[in-house]
Amino acid sequence: MVQKILVANRGEIAVRIIRTCKQLGIETVAVYSKGDADALHVQLADESVCIGEVSSKSSYLNMENILSAAINTGAEAIHPGYGFLSENSKFAKLCEDCGVTFIAPTASVIEKMGDKAEAKKLMKEAGVPLVPGSDDEVTLSEGKEIVRKIGLPVLIKASAGGGGRGMRIVRNQDDFEKAFYAAKQEAKAAFGDDGVYIEKLIENPQHVEVQILADKYGNIIHLGERDCSIQRRNQKVVEEAPSMLPVKTRRAMYEAAIKAAEHVGYENAGTVEFIAKDDEFFFIEMNTRIQVEHPVSEMITDIDIVKEQIRIASGEKLSLAQNDVRFRGHAIEVRLNAEDPKHDFRPSPGKVEVLHIPQGLGVRFDSFLYTDYEIPPYYDSMVGKLIVHGNTRKAAIQKMRAALEELIVEGVGTNQMFLHMIMLQETFEKGNIDTSFIQTNLKRLLHYET
Repeated sequence: MVQKILVANRGEIAVRIIRTCKQLGIETVAVYSKGDADALHVQLADESVCIGEVSSKSSYLNMENILSAAINTGAEAIHPGYGFLSENSKFAKLCEDCGVTFIAPTASVIEKMGDKAEAKKLMKEAGVPLVPGSDDEVTLSEGKEIVRKIGLPVLIKASAGGGGRGMRIVRNQDDFEKAFYAAKQEAKAAFGDDGVYIEKLIENPQHVEVQILADKYGNIIHLGERDCSIQRRNQKVVEEAPSMLPVKTRRAMYEAAIKAAEHVGYENAGTVEFIAKDDEFFFIEMNTRIQVEHPVSEMITDIDIVKEQIRIASGEKLSLAQNDVRFRGHAIEVRLNAEDPKHDFRPSPGKVEVLHIPQGLGVRFDSFLYTDYEIPPYYDSMVGKLIVHGNTRKAAIQKMRAALEELIVEGVGTNQMFLHMIMLQETFEKGNIDTSFIQTNLKRLLHYET
């Protein structure tokens, strides 16, 4: 197993990776921008290296500085976490060329699955169900022809990325051209690539993803599925495992995810994402990295996904077979953001004056916060993830309500009460959720006292 890992990330995921490395007896190197000098991941690591100014472009996206830090500190491997360079095939290739192990799939697989149009082609070959639409990137005239064939509404999506960027919904033929060029422009700004493709819009589906692990020897297993339907502007807010899909649909989804991984020669941890409606499901993308919401899968399987990632990258076989995976109970995760929901979710960085973390069996808080820490204004507003586990979904919901009531973060505004309101909704408790949940219930969710 590798003996020293550089963590090419920040925030809660950097802290989470460092903690697992410590459990394995692996030395760690933290990298940080000048805006993160006091960050928790810097304090927890064995060594730390400043890699640039406060902007992500100058620091956490600076491939040369990160690789130099790895080489100069003698780190054998780099764990990219999620976001930043985690799905950058160029960076993965540079690591390979420099003899540094990239704890992720190979550069070629990242490149294939990072291009959404290419990924769709591969999934079609593998026999994985696809949303009707274009097989490749399209020009304006090609896009209009696709729309004529599959009908409205459609979704225009960036080929080179996700997270809601470079995405436009078109319900009226007259709006198509304007939306097409707006999506291309946004995609170019966000990903440096203006390629887009067209999909039929499946209205208000469930968003469900399957967690997979694959080693270098062709062994592939799944760790069940997660429901990520509760989203705001295509960003996940609440995740849970398992989903409320019928057992038959879930099993077919597992089979499709394994097929997808086998077809592309996948290695390491990954997630195959689907949308589901009326007992049908369709592939939407494959994330070639660890996901923000991975803890809910860990809670229902007792498997440390980061530990498995490191073992796989070190050349070891998977530590367990599919028959060894045992699913128990139900887990829910909520994303705690430093933001003000009542003012259009405006970011609210600042100094954490008081921090109290809820305790108890089956309660976990992944975060980089500590008392007197100054949350910088330069990065994503997510400051932590609260995760609970219960024997049943009802028990997990009640535990999450209690944990959110106990959590105290003073000095900065957060979405804590907004999350609590989600847990209180009867429709959520009954499992009547889809991707329109927040939009449909927004006024009710914002009706709380601060």
